[in-house]
Amino acid sequence: MRPQILVVDDEPGMRKALDRGLRAEGMDVTVAADGPTALRLARTGSFDAILLDIMIPGLSGYRVLQELRSARVLTPVLLVSAKDGEVDQADGLDLGADGYVVKPFSFVVLVAQLRATLRRAAAGTARGRIELGSLAIDRGTRTVRYDDVDVPLSPREYALLEALAVRAGTVRTKQELLDEAWGDERAATRNAVEVYIGYLRRKLAAAGAGSLVRTVRGHGYQLGEPRA
Repeated sequence: MRPQILVVDDEPGMRKALDRGLRAEGMDVTVAADGPTALRLARTGSFDAILLDIMIPGLSGYRVLQELRSARVLTPVLLVSAKDGEVDQADGLDLGADGYVVKPFSFVVLVAQLRATLRRAAAGTARGRIELGSLAIDRGTRTVRYDDVDVPLSPREYALLEALAVRAGTVRTKQELLDEAWGDERAATRNAVEVYIGYLRRKLAAAGAGSLVRTVRGHGYQLGEPRA
């Protein structure tokens, strides 16, 4: 089945180029030129991934992403922007983006990132449930509960937790977690793993599982039962 991609950009030339290029790569493409249209289409949940420009009329890409995640639409989103600052990228990822592409970009690299995002999403939606003590991870809905308390995670935080959970008790290196949660994104570094492990720990702590993710100095991170 051909992946269904939503391309959101207010530049007609960019929409046309991405439409033509992604179709040539075996994907079906729907285009939108503004925030309200993008939000209306994306809310259906019928797309496999979204390429979302940040600077679009009506609603910014940030706002569209925020509305989607608030509505628990978990379709993978790659933000596209001419802004290449670390703060801009961090803001987008913290809102729930699965990646950040800076204009001007290489189409070959864009396609590689998009395919990596699609692979991660496909793996994440595989049927199955992981239960470790009071921790329950539903891999179908990508939701997490601890002691019957919902733990709201961004897609990146979820990917890290799942990577730790599938090999619970085993120490995972930063590079392993980077490969699994970020895939082919070249801009990501091991420092990003530390940052997002911190985000993940804070959210788990709010549910009473503050010591669930442990640091093994000089080696990496490990998922285990919380200490009393």
